[in-house]
Amino acid sequence: MEFTKCHGLGNDFILMELSPDAIPQEKLVGIVRQVCHRNFGVGGDGLVFVYCSDQGTINMRIFNPDGSEPEMCGNAIRCVAKYVYTRGLAKETSFPIQTKAGVKVPQVIIRQGEVKAVKVDMGEPVLESELIPYKGEQGAKVIDEEIQIDGQKMLITVVSMGNPHCILFIDQDFEQVPVHILGPQLETHNLFPAKTNVEFVEVLDRGRARVRVWERGVGETLACGTGACAVAVGGALSGRLDRKVQISLPGGSLSIEWGQDNHVYMTGSAEEVFSGRLHSALSF
Repeated sequence: MEFTKCHGLGNDFILMELSPDAIPQEKLVGIVRQVCHRNFGVGGDGLVFVYCSDQGTINMRIFNPDGSEPEMCGNAIRCVAKYVYTRGLAKETSFPIQTKAGVKVPQVIIRQGEVKAVKVDMGEPVLESELIPYKGEQGAKVIDEEIQIDGQKMLITVVSMGNPHCILFIDQDFEQVPVHILGPQLETHNLFPAKTNVEFVEVLDRGRARVRVWERGVGETLACGTGACAVAVGGALSGRLDRKVQISLPGGSLSIEWGQDNHVYMTGSAEEVFSGRLHSALSF
């Protein structure tokens, strides 16, 4: 049970070169929860499994600290891409990775022989309400739609980047937004049958925005790659942002471009912190 601790803009993960199917399924959730615990385990926003299929395809699966499995994670896939390339599991600088949200294609950016950043083709955004999923008008886009939370009216924009995102554009007092109150209320709102990630956004100008993130199954995190992509798409759809933007999160910045091919491209850092081996008490 060797692991590598890594992070993308402070969104941190425990990465294991192992298929989760190698772990007895009745023990998987318990192992994930214990390993991700910041006091009793290694600590992280998720446990990521990286492995090759029989056909040689690189696979990535991620589990949240509560044991749930999200479809995708933008920060984690950059870390996986760097790990795969530096360990020689991929020979080219661009290669496909199979995720629960489909195949994503990262490209490692090399400067002076080192991986300095990773650019990922995150695919096309999903905007139809029933595919996000969101309990709205079938086939409709959800842009600045009014909902109520505890009697308070708010406008939301909803986008899926392989996983659902609920976006709120904040006009004032961005630092005072009650993320820890509104985040879980929106995450578990009955309009989102699969729950949702939540982004609170302050638009600085057409090319820049600040974002705080409440992640489904995790809580508030320092960064969210798919969330930054969703914000760029939602901002463009609502007329607030251009299609190429810089998204600032508490842990750092990501460059996001919603291309003319309808694909969203995310570029940002990926850092390894340390490697280790789990004690036998945590093994399976």
